[in-house]
Amino acid sequence: MNEPITLADDDATAALGRRLAAALRPGDLVLLEGDLGAGKTALARSVIRTLVSDDRLDVPSPSFALVQPYEADGNPVLHADLYRLGGPREVDELGLFDRADAIVLVEWPERSDEVVERATVAVRLAVPVGGEGRIATVTFVDGRSY
Repeated sequence: MNEPITLADDDATAALGRRLAAALRPGDLVLLEGDLGAGKTALARSVIRTLVSDDRLDVPSPSFALVQPYEADGNPVLHADLYRLGGPREVDELGLFDRADAIVLVEWPERSDEVVERATVAVRLAVPVGGEGRIATVTFVDGRSY
């Protein structure tokens, strides 16, 4: 589905995260693209909580840690933020590609061509003119829907 989706509020963003989580498979690399305040971390939080089956799980922004690891049914889930990377080569040190069965969500993926090239899902979030809600576009490289 490449049609833009209007997300009226945080509940709508969380609902999109739940739908997206249901469609993800081990090995998926999800790009979370958008400006500051577009809702990347909020969407990732919903995806992760759904994958690990814990609506109350503390899912902090990985801005300072760069990568926050989780586990869902024995499979790793990684939430990364590349905003503070010093250069694209530092991606290798993060271990994002160490496990083929990991689901990896990456904020600020444009900081690494390697991450963008390996992506299986791209989610673009934007703040519409006027600042109310968000606009999301979800694209699966393999054409699957959610």
